[in-house]
Amino acid sequence: MDALLTSLNIAMDRLIYGNPLIDWVYAGGFSLASFTLLWAIRQVLAARGRKDASDRRHSGVSLLLLLVRRTTLVGLLAISLLAGSKYLELPRRAEHLTTSLIVVLVLLQAGLWASIAIRFTLEQQLASSGDRNSRSVVAIAQFAGQMLVWATVALLTLDNLGFEVKTLLAGLGIGGIAVALAVQNVLGDLLASVSIALDKPFGVGDALTLDNGYAGTVESIGIKSTRLRSATGEQIIVANAELVKARIRNFERLNERRAVFRFGVALDTSAAALALIPDVVRAAVSASQSARFERTHLVLIGVHALEFEASFVVASADYLVYLDAQQAVLLGVIQALEAKAIRLAMPPMLR
Repeated sequence: MDALLTSLNIAMDRLIYGNPLIDWVYAGGFSLASFTLLWAIRQVLAARGRKDASDRRHSGVSLLLLLVRRTTLVGLLAISLLAGSKYLELPRRAEHLTTSLIVVLVLLQAGLWASIAIRFTLEQQLASSGDRNSRSVVAIAQFAGQMLVWATVALLTLDNLGFEVKTLLAGLGIGGIAVALAVQNVLGDLLASVSIALDKPFGVGDALTLDNGYAGTVESIGIKSTRLRSATGEQIIVANAELVKARIRNFERLNERRAVFRFGVALDTSAAALALIPDVVRAAVSASQSARFERTHLVLIGVHALEFEASFVVASADYLVYLDAQQAVLLGVIQALEAKAIRLAMPPMLR
């Protein structure tokens, strides 16, 4: 029995990488206990979060539960090993490699947490704003935030692995000029999307007409392009850089629509009958509940007709309402002219 205890003590005192076996047992046991405890806490909180997902709670609590659910086993293992390594004194090279590996795993988990936090915060802002145009701003901000987070993680990882980050950044700065020249169109679209998000010349759901003849309703505003749905059903994809330079008519910003039309009456119409025509147009416009009369004037004594110009305003931005009101006014004018025996002018070839 004494011999067995002596052998056990010798074994415990035997150095493994400069540490007695008992220290390795302590470190391994503490790491295992830490991992088990963290995993159990993660499971309990994750189950709680899924169970109460439909409940309204403070956004900070919701974010915390989300981060717990998205904590990976590799991240828990890295934290546990980092805690257990405090019991050991490793050789400098072994300690450097071990610490570097653990720190890299922790950085990856921290990057994942930061990425999730940015996405969660921006989605909360989008939900609370109630602005349909905010989705494009959120998409751009989320893209920029993700780029910043993972670029930071990559630089910290390289620095932890022993690379000269300052030298690397200097090299990237020189190479970045060449890359920027190669992808200047993509960068132009990206900057244009930021300009659209900040200036907000249009938003999702707006009806647009571009100076190149394209027209449609905005379906989505992306980082590189904006998608329109035309009246005939096809999707029109326009680069954001082109949209920033284009002249855009945004019909969604209309509060009301103005209609201007001309018509001619026969040259032999009497002056007394001509004087009645403004009242005829006014009565036709007033008969429509959505239209407001502006003016009617004799504007031209032409070779084949006496021409009148009239205008009225439809108190609605809806295009169908505008068309219905315009149709009702025109039909009312034609009927009133017929009732007063005032003939509309005919082209010479139809006479």
